[in-house]
Amino acid sequence: MKSVNVHEAKTTFSSLLASVEAGHESFVICRNGEPVADLVPHKRANRIKTHPTLSRIKIEYDPVEPMSADEWPEAAK
Repeated sequence: MKSVNVHEAKTTFSSLLASVEAGHESFVICRNGEPVADLVPHKRANRIKTHPTLSRIKIEYDPVEPMSADEWPEAAK
């Protein structure tokens, strides 16, 4: 990762962004020599992978099975 100060990052932001976009280069933006922020390529989330919490949920019935007549509430009949 390359370091740039805030003033340089502000004046050359478009070129820094193009560099990150083209070459997957990363930058550390510093203020007074101290790191403040990272400018890194965006990572897309894997939408196919199931969330770990969802794998623990167990449904003991068929959620698309229609309700029988006696399961309907009286107000809906």
